[in-house]
Amino acid sequence: MHDGDHSNLSSLPNKMVPPETLELVLGHISRDDLVPILTTNSLFHQVAARVLYRTLTDIPPKRTLRLIKSLARNDLYPPFVRRFDLEWNENILTGNFLRLLHRALQRLTHLSYLGLEFSATDNPSNLAWILQGCTFSLRVFTTSMRCEPLLARFFETQHNLVEVCLRGFNPVHTFPLPPEALPRLRHFRTVLSSPHVTANFVRGRPIESVSMSLYPGDATTSLDALLLSTRPLRRLTVMSFDIGPPAALITEISKRLPALEALHAVVLVRHSNHATPSLSEFKALRYLTFMAPGSFSSDNESEIATLWHKACPTLKTIILPKGIVWGYVDGQWVSLQDVP
Repeated sequence: MHDGDHSNLSSLPNKMVPPETLELVLGHISRDDLVPILTTNSLFHQVAARVLYRTLTDIPPKRTLRLIKSLARNDLYPPFVRRFDLEWNENILTGNFLRLLHRALQRLTHLSYLGLEFSATDNPSNLAWILQGCTFSLRVFTTSMRCEPLLARFFETQHNLVEVCLRGFNPVHTFPLPPEALPRLRHFRTVLSSPHVTANFVRGRPIESVSMSLYPGDATTSLDALLLSTRPLRRLTVMSFDIGPPAALITEISKRLPALEALHAVVLVRHSNHATPSLSEFKALRYLTFMAPGSFSSDNESEIATLWHKACPTLKTIILPKGIVWGYVDGQWVSLQDVP
């Protein structure tokens, strides 16, 4: 059977093909080719629908509107959905659409991954009401919503959530997140949150990895917030807009988080300070990315990697501003792109 040719599907011996096997086969078919299979017969409709609705991502706005109407009104499809990414960055939403979305979300009882991205016009509004009454138990939640009381109330219901990503602008200094909320949270990512919001998510929770931005005047407070985790931080990604020397940033991180295994630092303010960062405090660091243009006195990145390895012998992989991946192979630092 050629791609897009489903005319013979109805003649297949359905009883001889277990639904589980059929589902595996249909899992290799594109979304566009799955749609006509829905009309083949009842067996193929149910199996194809389960595959089609399991992961709902990268859907154009017009198709998303039809999809949400279907989820809000049809009883068959909502239980199939496990991942739903809604991206409306360039669209302004109406109250009617949000109410329809609310009804659809309430029906996604088996959802485990939810992404809700709204436009800069909609984000300042309190949108977390669309999550009220939802009974799904998420593992991953990413959103551009503001941190406000209704969102905190939603987090109180999510006992299995392990990853939260806040993409929106959160300048608030307080966020009423109760200590008992998010007991399994391990990964926290934020783009434009204040140190106080970061502290509220990290405090008293088993956070192991964080991705965050550092801004002038807030860098130290943001790094201090990471000490509130109940577990040693293992992975840290920082994007720094701070005007301080990049080497000083790495030194401050090493003092607070000596158990890091992976550190990725991108400094967006160009510097001419050539000080060498202190890496000796790190006890388990294996992966280091340090993108800070203008911060090195030498263009020989192999020499820099060798020098840093002396200070931190656990290092195995280093990426510097040229973007070359340096690996420690057979006692020397080599460009991994040259390794056969």
